[in-house]
Amino acid sequence: MSKTYAHLPSSITPFSVISQIARRIRIVPLVILLISTVPAWFLTEAIAPQVVRAYTARIDLAIDRLPEENYETILRRAEAAARAAAQRSFDQDILVTDVSIIVSVQNYGSIAPVLTLDVSRPQWRSRPDAQNWATYFKTARSLLFFENSSNAVPAASSLPTQK
Repeated sequence: MSKTYAHLPSSITPFSVISQIARRIRIVPLVILLISTVPAWFLTEAIAPQVVRAYTARIDLAIDRLPEENYETILRRAEAAARAAAQRSFDQDILVTDVSIIVSVQNYGSIAPVLTLDVSRPQWRSRPDAQNWATYFKTARSLLFFENSSNAVPAASSLPTQK
């Protein structure tokens, strides 16, 4: 007599004990993997922190000479423009660590840099004054065709009056 046996798709007969052990074997590495990622991340950040994305803001300003304006007045206007640009740069972008500003003046077609302002955020916070951090170009006066004497128009009191 021959007996007919139904073949199971797998030759391994499932046992309840073996299946419970298999689940535990799969869960334990998963739990260890999940728990160990956070300390591993902290360790890598402590050893090699990410690069800070800070940068220097570079600004070029150009101002025109007003009629009957002398060189000292232009310097004061250039300082005020540089001070405002530096403050605006630090206020607008928190990642800006340094500001570099070049102020140029135009006088009758000639253009020359008058001052440069290089300042870091901590320096600016301690003393927000453009004159402290500015570097003045000595040759700008001659390049802009200003004489050492005053270019001011004679005062109204020295002009002859008609009677």
